[in-house]
Amino acid sequence: MENLRFDNKVAVITGAGAGLGRTYALLFASRGAKVVVNDLGGDRHGAGKGQNAADVVVNEIKHAGGIAVADYNSVTEGEKIIQTALENFGRVDILINNAGILRDKSFPRISEHDWDIIHDVHLKGSFKTTQAAFPHMKKQGYGRIIMTSSGAGVYGNFGQANYAAAKMGVIGLSNVISIEGSTKNIHCNVIVPTAASRLTQDVLPPELFDELKPELIAPVVAYLCHDSCEESGAIIETAAGWAGKIQVFRSNGTLLRQKITDGVSIENVRDSWPEIINMKGSQGCDSIREATGTLMESLEFLKNGSEQALSMSREGDIFTFASKDLILYALGVGASVHEPAELKFLYENHEDFAPLPTYYIIPGLLSTMLSGIAENAIPGKSVTFDQILHGEHYFEVFSNLPESGTLLSKSKVAEVLDKGSGAAIVVDTETYNELGLLTTRNQSVAFAVGAGGFGGPRTGSYIKPCLPKPNRKPDISMSYKTSNDQAALYRLCGDLNPLHIDPNMAVLLGFEKPILHGLCSLGISVRLVLKVFAEYDHSLFKAVKARFSKAVLPGQTLRVDMWRDGNRIHFETVVVETDAVAIAGAYVELKSIKMQPVQNKLSAQDLKSDAVFEFITSQLKAQPEKAKQVNAIFLCKITKNGKMVKEWTMDLKSASIYEGTVKEGKPNTTLTISDEDFVDLAVGKLNPQQAFMKGKLKVTGNIMLAQKLGPLLKNAPKL
Repeated sequence: MENLRFDNKVAVITGAGAGLGRTYALLFASRGAKVVVNDLGGDRHGAGKGQNAADVVVNEIKHAGGIAVADYNSVTEGEKIIQTALENFGRVDILINNAGILRDKSFPRISEHDWDIIHDVHLKGSFKTTQAAFPHMKKQGYGRIIMTSSGAGVYGNFGQANYAAAKMGVIGLSNVISIEGSTKNIHCNVIVPTAASRLTQDVLPPELFDELKPELIAPVVAYLCHDSCEESGAIIETAAGWAGKIQVFRSNGTLLRQKITDGVSIENVRDSWPEIINMKGSQGCDSIREATGTLMESLEFLKNGSEQALSMSREGDIFTFASKDLILYALGVGASVHEPAELKFLYENHEDFAPLPTYYIIPGLLSTMLSGIAENAIPGKSVTFDQILHGEHYFEVFSNLPESGTLLSKSKVAEVLDKGSGAAIVVDTETYNELGLLTTRNQSVAFAVGAGGFGGPRTGSYIKPCLPKPNRKPDISMSYKTSNDQAALYRLCGDLNPLHIDPNMAVLLGFEKPILHGLCSLGISVRLVLKVFAEYDHSLFKAVKARFSKAVLPGQTLRVDMWRDGNRIHFETVVVETDAVAIAGAYVELKSIKMQPVQNKLSAQDLKSDAVFEFITSQLKAQPEKAKQVNAIFLCKITKNGKMVKEWTMDLKSASIYEGTVKEGKPNTTLTISDEDFVDLAVGKLNPQQAFMKGKLKVTGNIMLAQKLGPLLKNAPKL
């Protein structure tokens, strides 16, 4: 693994004479950075000054072969610190505002001087030093800035009102700098460390103090300052080898009045208080625009009036649902209790019960279908329902997705394009929740067969475009075998088109049998994307766009190939049995990525042997005594075209099977075999002894143990 380096970068670190600052300086210098070691040389209360603290660290760096200079200025004169960097190294790339002091007293006893000196060092010092560095970073088109807050600033702490106020202040300062620096590749983040230092030596219990090593925090700060880190505007808390992101969350709230002409009474607030403070389903606010967007939507709803909106609705516009409908949809797109992380989509009393976001495509779809808006969209032509094929779809989430209630959808034809042999009908649908807030937006592109030639434009400007997949192998692929009843189940979610259930209708429309809904294939695909890149966190979903290119028959296997591009996940869904692309030009937009490291899988495709290992896993769950009978660890190396593409560990000592190499201990036996041969071995087409003699199966370690795998493979599924 390639080390992250800071060669030719200049890092300015304040308060670097001891503790965290010293550790930062040593780490950056060891990775190639030129370091300005700033330290006034005072004690933790801000008294005194001297050059020794900075000089000692500079000497440590030089002794280790690094490059560093000392600076002894106060952070309240930040321009002098930055000038030291410019005079010695000609630039400044990284600024870590780390300097700090303490003047702890209970709130009534804090003097004005204690208040001012804390703010001077922590808040004003961060402001002055950053303001001096910012123009140089802006000119060179690069900068990484770290502000240092604390647990007291985020959560509060007795006796630290002055310190906590200043530390919360640097969070606000960082938020603005990250916004103003975004167009110039200047990132600004906040670190909330808990480390053993001269500030905390007498404050923390000894047993905790000993574990809070600065060396466990410095790598987090270093990564935030590296070229490859895209994070900006974040608050990262870290201590003792742990790190996590802090974010501002706001409840969904509620309207306190029914009409724009109404006022708000104290009693209105009292009666609405449980909804005001209810944090279930709350959302993170990343910007002031997001925070004010909901307010503007609420005002618009009040102006228009909810009763008027409902009275003007068409058939299909009003959609009522409950948790049972969310569960039915999840089952319809393949969620299973066999995947423990998917239980939250299937059980209404689960502590994290949540909807799959693509469920909310259905209200917009029904609004379009039942209103007949598409059938009457072409001038001078009448289009029947059986002429219309779903060509493309775009879906975006704007606010919290409710778990039950009533939604109001409004559909309109955005444009109609004349494609000669047919017509492309673009329908936009906006869906609102019971508070009148915009919840989702759908855009469907339907192709009306034989309805072209009406003299309309061939190209338009409203269609949300599909995007080509990256020109490289998929980063990861996931497969799902649909059931023969997949369409019969999915149609109960609302799309009752007989094409998906009636064999006669399917033949009439040119298919050998009823086909799977395109939106069912899309729901399956998005579920797998969320599995890999969001750990099933539905709140990270933002939008999806897809083109439906080929029909899928129930019972066929879908393989979803995925490519990551920042927070955008391109994907293509392929029918494994025919190698036909069912969904093309598709992508999912996520708010952020949340994924576990996937060993040996980023460049590997899903293999037929995966199903065998899943079968063995189910065998062990049903009959754990089989693992005890073997009581050994097997490492299986699966090859394809002569190259190893996956490793599986069968730890039968602990009855666990997982993808990747052995986590604990060493394998008793290692098997190397191709994907195809392993499947043949499992289903009895290939004799183990013959495979070994012919070189198809290579065994190292305890060869005799390999014979004990036979009972686990018995009755393996034929693929």
